[in-house]
Amino acid sequence: MTLEDRRDGYVDLRSYAAIGNGRTVALVAHDGSVDWFPVPDLDSAPVFARLLDADHGGCIELAPDEEALSAAGVEVAADLGVHREYIPGTNVLRTTYSTPVGTVRVTDSVNMGSTGALPWTELARCVEGLDGQVPMRWRVVPGTMLNTASPWVQQTDQGPVIRVGEVSLAVRGEDIGAHDAGPQTLSGRFTSGEGTEHLLAVVGTAAEPLRLPEPHAIRRNVDLSVDLWRRWTDLLEYDGPYEDEVRRSALVLKLLGHSPSGSIAAAATTSLPENREGTKNYDYRFAWIRDATYSLHALLRLDEQEDVHAAVSWLLRLAREQQPRLHVLNRLNGHVPEAGTTELEVPGWRGIGPVVSGNDAADQLQLGVYGDIFDMATLYVGGGNVLDAETARMLSGLADAVCDLWIRPDAGMWELPEHRHYTSSKMGCWVALDRAITLADGGHLPGTDDRWRDERDRIRAWIDEHGWSEERGAYVMYRGSEELDVSVLLHTISGFDTGPRMSSTIDALREELGRGPLLFRYSGMDAEEGTFTACGFWCAAALALVGRRAEAREQMDAMLALANDVGLYTEMIDPADDSFLGNMPQALSHLALLVAALTLNGQ
Repeated sequence: MTLEDRRDGYVDLRSYAAIGNGRTVALVAHDGSVDWFPVPDLDSAPVFARLLDADHGGCIELAPDEEALSAAGVEVAADLGVHREYIPGTNVLRTTYSTPVGTVRVTDSVNMGSTGALPWTELARCVEGLDGQVPMRWRVVPGTMLNTASPWVQQTDQGPVIRVGEVSLAVRGEDIGAHDAGPQTLSGRFTSGEGTEHLLAVVGTAAEPLRLPEPHAIRRNVDLSVDLWRRWTDLLEYDGPYEDEVRRSALVLKLLGHSPSGSIAAAATTSLPENREGTKNYDYRFAWIRDATYSLHALLRLDEQEDVHAAVSWLLRLAREQQPRLHVLNRLNGHVPEAGTTELEVPGWRGIGPVVSGNDAADQLQLGVYGDIFDMATLYVGGGNVLDAETARMLSGLADAVCDLWIRPDAGMWELPEHRHYTSSKMGCWVALDRAITLADGGHLPGTDDRWRDERDRIRAWIDEHGWSEERGAYVMYRGSEELDVSVLLHTISGFDTGPRMSSTIDALREELGRGPLLFRYSGMDAEEGTFTACGFWCAAALALVGRRAEAREQMDAMLALANDVGLYTEMIDPADDSFLGNMPQALSHLALLVAALTLNGQ
């Protein structure tokens, strides 16, 4: 690829690669600009947020010096080649810039230490001169934390320190030229030559003293980070087709994990638009029970142990605290967020607003989460583990609650304002009781399961009567409608139905909601938003499970071709031009890929 010009200060979402350390995530554009970087946590206010505010959001730039190259007669847009890849088995990014005057490679890492995330935040950018003489420039421009703080540079006897709200930042460097310190920025220039090595690092803390590590320690942490990522991926049990894509998606889920708590974020960003007109912009920097359980579903099937145990424990602890009414989403630290959103005075990506903090779904009733919790517990026990007594009692109580709750309308999987009797929600309740019976039969839950069996059968009878349309030849979205909803495909994976009815439903969904391999979430969404990336992978898994494996492989191959150059996906894709829409990287998109690949591999 070549260096793409920024339009009004922004680049296409396909341009971004993600790096992180188990606490936060940075997005790096192909032109070397870090355009999103919260410190210290993924859900902190971002110090660098050019992604949403080109003028005042802030960035960390490092790239060949366009001004110097132009003076040497190089047309940057035409003559500068860019190749990116992750170091295999890691979330450490390598970008190689090829110019007529030489080649240089930049390695980007949000560093970890010897045992995991560092107690401070450390973003390292290592530069290697491969051949020739390449002029380079860098800038560290802190932003306004989404228009909530004004950055300034304080001169100290340890060098300049950037202050933004409670966050303190410093630039640590080696052979990157003199630091030009302005009132709100730091910058410099240098030239790489064959065999030269340079380091630009940004270290930060929030509401605590600032650690200033030496360059050699930062370089050591880059090596440690590579080793830690590789050791984790080496533990994954997968030997089958799509291995590279499976490992990359597992690494994305690991990247979105919050190591202090064990939670998993739905995405690394807020307010990236689901359509080009705006209005459908949401904050996904929360831990959804749904997304977390689906992630664990995939990681359990990959035989991952440590993160799975931490996340299972986190989820079950939340369930014990919140029963019988489970919250749809929680903060990464486990706290229940206040319901509602706050609009911020920020333009948004390419001016498409609003930019918001918080999520209106926080206090919704979604019945499907009960099925998710029980399915996750069953998978965990099926992996040779046992539940503690308190959790077992809690799950028995939840099963009793589901017996009463399933007859209620809810917001559905898609967090809709209209509370209805959604078919996929009823299927989720069926899963909850079916898995509760399995756990009880195995001696893992106390009490009698007679009522659970009776109510499970009533749910199936309800779905047969109200959730199926002979006219459509498909499961419908909700009772009394003829509309369709792709989320019912999840219940091939759950085992609710892998027979002719689900096969017929797949055909109806593809006919009405499909655009090539992509699918809109449910009827009418083609007029409101892009296609939902996960739906395409759910379709591949469903096709395999109903016995249409050749079609499943074709569907899978077509979906994999839609990733960006480093294998990442956003929440949505515009079927008109395959451009990315929505927050990124999106956990649900990547775990859907994982589940589809595992299903096709028979795992």
